[in-house]
Amino acid sequence: MSSLTYLITTRSPVIRSFAIAALMGATILANPLTAAYAEDPNKSAAAKDATSMQGETVEQRITALHTELKITPDEDAKWNDVAQSMRENATKMERLVAEKQTHAPQEKTAVEDLKTYSEFAQAHVDGLKNLTASFDTLYRVMPDDQKKNADTVFQNFGHQASN
Repeated sequence: MSSLTYLITTRSPVIRSFAIAALMGATILANPLTAAYAEDPNKSAAAKDATSMQGETVEQRITALHTELKITPDEDAKWNDVAQSMRENATKMERLVAEKQTHAPQEKTAVEDLKTYSEFAQAHVDGLKNLTASFDTLYRVMPDDQKKNADTVFQNFGHQASN
């Protein structure tokens, strides 16, 4: 049983909601319009690391993506905005988890559980919008070969789950 499946099936509604939101986010990043997508055996370790949901810190994801995207010193200022968006998104999600863990899960109704899931999903969507805006600024200044590399890195997001 995967760690995500374990969390979803055995933990409190708060953790389950967080895990489902994380799974939904990975699905959204993977390529929402493509139902069947062949696994790329040549996917880089950094792309795999960037999409892993196992104990990885936001700083590890930032470092892996910086390397995989081949960010140049001239791009570092714009990259720092992307990295800051990632940090802010992680902090907001951690706060939401902490806030929701203060309530006894066994006292939640089905409606409250759904509302909690909705809050996590909304936080994830807001975070994706924030990240997209900062990444767009960086992406616009990348040379074409670097954009092509970034396209490949992001097309491979979420495909690790099937490994």
